[in-house]
Amino acid sequence: MTPDIFQTIADPSRREILHLLSKETLTINELAENFEMSRPAVSKHIKILSQSGFITIRDIGRERYCLLNQEGFNQLQEWISYFDKFWHNKLRKLETVLNNKSNNA
Repeated sequence: MTPDIFQTIADPSRREILHLLSKETLTINELAENFEMSRPAVSKHIKILSQSGFITIRDIGRERYCLLNQEGFNQLQEWISYFDKFWHNKLRKLETVLNNKSNNA
């Protein structure tokens, strides 16, 4: 089961992992060095981010590299875009009403 994207990014540690990976591709060990939690705890966060489509894990030799994946961000953007359109339409209707009132005054 794919975790909810908003539950995924609700955790500050997972958001920080995404920020770190936006700068460079890192191994799980390199990511873990940035946190005051155990490597297994960081691995759990990475697994959730991977299941949600925010990151991809690539095995290269004995290392596991994490890199950003656009899929999770696309889902997030689709949700935000829906409400962008919603508010744009509401404001356009309000503008029409206000223009009609000022023209009739």
